[in-house]
Amino acid sequence: MRAIVRKKTGGPEVLAIEERPTPEAQNGNVVIAVKAFGLNRAETYFRSGKWPNEVDVIGIECVGEIAADPSGRLKKGQKVAAMMGGMGRTIDGTYAEFVRVPTTNVLPISSRLSWADLAAIPESYATSWTCLHRNLRLQPGETLLVRGATSTLGQAAINIARHHRANVIATTRKQERHAGLKAIGAETVLQETPNVSEQVRKLAPKGIDAVLELVGNSTLLDSMKTLRRGGRVCQAGFLGGGDPIAAFDPLSQMPSGVDFSFFGSFVFGAPEFPLDDVPLQAMIDRVEAGEYKAKPVRVFRFEEIVEAHRLLESYHANGKVVVAV
Repeated sequence: MRAIVRKKTGGPEVLAIEERPTPEAQNGNVVIAVKAFGLNRAETYFRSGKWPNEVDVIGIECVGEIAADPSGRLKKGQKVAAMMGGMGRTIDGTYAEFVRVPTTNVLPISSRLSWADLAAIPESYATSWTCLHRNLRLQPGETLLVRGATSTLGQAAINIARHHRANVIATTRKQERHAGLKAIGAETVLQETPNVSEQVRKLAPKGIDAVLELVGNSTLLDSMKTLRRGGRVCQAGFLGGGDPIAAFDPLSQMPSGVDFSFFGSFVFGAPEFPLDDVPLQAMIDRVEAGEYKAKPVRVFRFEEIVEAHRLLESYHANGKVVVAV
């Protein structure tokens, strides 16, 4: 099979196509014929060496067809989505024509969407849904602030929150992206600055209900200032970099009566975070019905992986980038 291999750590140019043995099925795993995969910021960190990993075929999600399932649970040719389970970190990932995945990290799906359109959904929507419905316990009528809203996670969160009848405030660094965020459901779009809390408090003097924090540590403390008593903030991204908060002191820096949690999608498939807890099929159906606006912003060919990574790192993609195999 063909696989995209990281020849060494570095920039996008270190990715190259090689012939590799097709993985064989093993108990507890299935083999998937990969049809398309979405690109994720984490993969640029694995490629560049910012985050450690043990394999040179990266990729944390895909859609495709079952090639082999020793358990017989999934039939050959069945459409599936797969994500995480150590792919791209401790086992070879989805940048290949075939991938072996733990059964815990594979979900059967059904859809008339193209493979490329399907590939824009799994990891982003599963993660955003879990943040909103599990960590933040978002309720209809509540107000959610999505910080870093033009990211793929941010856009997925807006779609999910608006369908759930929540009110959405979104932030972005770029003025030209305001209209696009309103088009997918954000009621208010604010310019991303270190003191967004001041802008939010002008809109809601008593504070808002929930924050999905995707910019990261650099804005987390400010995000907490937007919340009412009993409000919740969930951090799930590091768009602003991963440097820790200097001399973090909850006693003096955290508001009383607010909840802070973190969610990382790498836990999907663990016993405490079963993947079938996520209603992925329902979200695919909503995309197919036009209730979620989730089309990829750009689809690259397998041979264009270097160009795809360059776009991803440019911060100009403005949505999900997908590679068709």
